[in-house]
Amino acid sequence: MIERLYEQGFAAEIAAAKVAEEAGLELADILVAEIGARMQSMLASLKDSPHTEELFSEHLAQARDLYQSYSIRFSDEIATTIARVCRKRKLTLESGVSVRELARCVEMAVHGTKSAFPSMQPVDAFLKQLKTMLRMLIAGAMAPPAKMASSAKKSLRKAGVRK
Repeated sequence: MIERLYEQGFAAEIAAAKVAEEAGLELADILVAEIGARMQSMLASLKDSPHTEELFSEHLAQARDLYQSYSIRFSDEIATTIARVCRKRKLTLESGVSVRELARCVEMAVHGTKSAFPSMQPVDAFLKQLKTMLRMLIAGAMAPPAKMASSAKKSLRKAGVRK
């Protein structure tokens, strides 16, 4: 059952990322749509179950191997999305930040948001908080566009600021 939930979540994640990218959303919004679709798919499958809380709290103990393998797949998919969006939109990451590292930080942000909303309920509040965290995280990870970086240097020189 847990594997089926993960597979459904994975499929929903991939589809949502594609739709969000095609809609021209920003990277943070694409990732929120992607992760949100994964979570909502999994939650929808358990919606009427009286054991939802127990399943979320016990899945690590009962199916640790599945959790670990899907955790890697989810992280790989986030990294793939980040790399694809950056390549298509000619975005670059700050020096020292790799796509893999940013994807790991995104997953950590998801876990951090889950700590504030353990049952991920209400879903809207969970996703809103996740979106805020991801926007800040991604803003800090992105290098400024080349034109902006050179004009910023020029304005600093005009203001008399030296290296």
